[in-house]
Amino acid sequence: MKMTIADIARLAGVSRSTVSKVLNNYPGIGEKNKRKILQIIAETGYQPSYSARRLSSTKSHLIAMIYAGNVSADFNHPFFVDVINAFKKEIGSHGYDLLFFSNQDVSRENDDYLARCQYFQVDGCIIISGDQIESVIGQLDDSEIPCIGVDLFLKGTHSGYIMSDNHQISQLVVEHFHRLGYREIAYIGGTPDSTVAKIRRQGFEHSMKKLGLPVRKEWMLQGDFYVESGYLAMKRLMESGKAPEAVFCASDWMAVGAMQAIKEAGLRIPDDIAIVGCDNINVAPYLDPPLTSINQDKEKLGRLAARMLLDLMDGKMSFTSALVEPALVVRRSCGSQVE
Repeated sequence: MKMTIADIARLAGVSRSTVSKVLNNYPGIGEKNKRKILQIIAETGYQPSYSARRLSSTKSHLIAMIYAGNVSADFNHPFFVDVINAFKKEIGSHGYDLLFFSNQDVSRENDDYLARCQYFQVDGCIIISGDQIESVIGQLDDSEIPCIGVDLFLKGTHSGYIMSDNHQISQLVVEHFHRLGYREIAYIGGTPDSTVAKIRRQGFEHSMKKLGLPVRKEWMLQGDFYVESGYLAMKRLMESGKAPEAVFCASDWMAVGAMQAIKEAGLRIPDDIAIVGCDNINVAPYLDPPLTSINQDKEKLGRLAARMLLDLMDGKMSFTSALVEPALVVRRSCGSQVE
């Protein structure tokens, strides 16, 4: 027979509201009663139903997941898949479910993110950044609903953001190329409206200038983080006259496209052109040659995003932010001698 909250209360000799408060970790319950209730729950294997949890709490236990702006990288992109899975695992362990919001027609009157969050009474939001972020995101950021932005700067009192240190990503690549003796380095970045793409481009230019390396306008191209854009950008680079010695692609998928274009031109990687990507996707070690890449700690990004949002929802902190340190994973595409 399935146990109910009333059964737990009867066995513990307390009221149902006392059991509810223990289940929801409310303060003000005597330690003796709390230990007794928790022991009975453990012995009986009681699991509160979702409806019981909703009724016994002022929380909805729902987190809105919003993919904001015009997205150039879909939810099937390895970076977002890993971040979202880590977030879901961590937030789920605290009893929360995810509610995915469509980003279609959000500009319609009375149909913005804030209105929908209020309608569903969500406890918090995680916002994944795309390009050309809608103005209605600002309304949500300014509201009292706790929000965490991933690759998106939020500044509200009840908000925060987390992202990889994208400036350092470019710095690691440029310095690595420089140590290997490359001086003529090109860059294939993301769309200009992407926050991440802007920071990586700025980091690339700053690092190049700091080392006294030339930043050639014709070698600063943009893609959309996917294979075809990297392929087309690399073809443009090779058709522009003198080809660069090395290329930093701001995503691994663009690097895959660039590598194909180099091979089609009859050139060798890294002998003729060295390549470094970013994201350290699962196929990177199996490419020919294996792709040197920047590893973003996607597990840590998702896990910390969840913990930061939990702290915001619990009132343990106001505005918060975090940058997660990237790491260079060296393979043969950059010209390093790797065993």
